[in-house]
Amino acid sequence: MKETGFPRADAENDFLRARRGQVLSRLSTWLRREPDDVNIMLPFHEVVEALGYAGEHRIGLRVIKLDSIVGTVDRSRDFDRHFRPTSARVRERWERLALAARRGEEIPPIEVYRVGELHFIIDGHHRVSVAIAQGLSTIEAFVTVVRTKLDPSGIRHRGDLIVKDYRRLFLERVPLTGHARASVIVSDPWDYAKLGEHVEAWGFRLMQDEGKFCDRASVAQRWFDEEFVPVVGMLRQAGLIGDRTDAEAYMWVAAERYRLIRTHRWDDDVIETLRSRRS
Repeated sequence: MKETGFPRADAENDFLRARRGQVLSRLSTWLRREPDDVNIMLPFHEVVEALGYAGEHRIGLRVIKLDSIVGTVDRSRDFDRHFRPTSARVRERWERLALAARRGEEIPPIEVYRVGELHFIIDGHHRVSVAIAQGLSTIEAFVTVVRTKLDPSGIRHRGDLIVKDYRRLFLERVPLTGHARASVIVSDPWDYAKLGEHVEAWGFRLMQDEGKFCDRASVAQRWFDEEFVPVVGMLRQAGLIGDRTDAEAYMWVAAERYRLIRTHRWDDDVIETLRSRRS
């Protein structure tokens, strides 16, 4: 913290510096044509909805890193993603807290939800904003841990929630587990919806062929073992994976196979035909 010996003036400068940083950041984002959600705090309820709520428990007072706080419960628009004030509306309360901090007065802990390694503010937006502006790296917080069905890693912007949400829905339709779950990844969220329909259609043909019912978990595992793994192996040998993920390569070649050859079978002749059509 820069100090002039006049705490009130220093608190005012803290606010002005934070506001200046927010304005410059917004201008930089506009000049780079970045999406609007880059500077918006992640909404807690949307994150949990995308990941799937599985439970919660309170763990009490902890010291947490300020850069792990990425979102909010109340959809506050008073601060940007880095907790810089977005207007002068919060100035009076902000400077009062900044002055108290500079005088060494006790500041109450904030309250947060923890999802994975990320934290979402329940109460304490101004306190976080002041702490960041004054160069601190940690803050005391009462923490409630929220468990989710999907791993929250990889979420940094609001747009990341779309992929997580579609993946959660895909895994409800195709309940893969373990290695299989980790192996089926696509980058375009809509591909999860298309892949889910494809696996369900594969399962329907399987049940017709065998004349018996299979539940979703059985269909998912058999599709992975009997269809996905062998096909991806053939694609690797044929050099047809490219820069796609295994699942993206599988989806592409499965669609091309049916469009060009009108078959659901896989063999060397099918792969050779697809490779020659690609070139």
